[in-house]
Amino acid sequence: MTRKDQIGQIFRFALVGGVNTATFFGLYLLLHPWMPYFAAYSLAFALAMVGSFFMNTYFTYRTRPTWKKFFLFPLTNVTNYVIQSAGLYALVAWAGMDTRIAPLVAAVMAIPFTFLLSRKILVPGSRSAAAETEQGQTRTSSTV
Repeated sequence: MTRKDQIGQIFRFALVGGVNTATFFGLYLLLHPWMPYFAAYSLAFALAMVGSFFMNTYFTYRTRPTWKKFFLFPLTNVTNYVIQSAGLYALVAWAGMDTRIAPLVAAVMAIPFTFLLSRKILVPGSRSAAAETEQGQTRTSSTV
């Protein structure tokens, strides 16, 4: 995979994240008048996660969906939540960051982890970008 391909995946991942966030919020607003807010939140979250799975499968990583990938994909959300929560706590308690800004910083800090895990789940056998770049450089230098 070339550096250009990797950057394209990252860009598509970010785009899917934006579309997924808007989808979640739109679904929440549509469902909220007909059910309690937490039920609307939970259903919108689940539907958006399914949508995110298919958008990331077909658009971000351009791979084939499978049941195994589908059932493993929620691990990306769990990871995202844990990293954001730990980051939020650290930024507020240890770094003294404003509680209105810290969630945004924590969310941005979680993106690389979520990207790598989603790629690992949706593109089996994929390695990190650094490993692929290093291997490509080794092949290039050994052929020279």
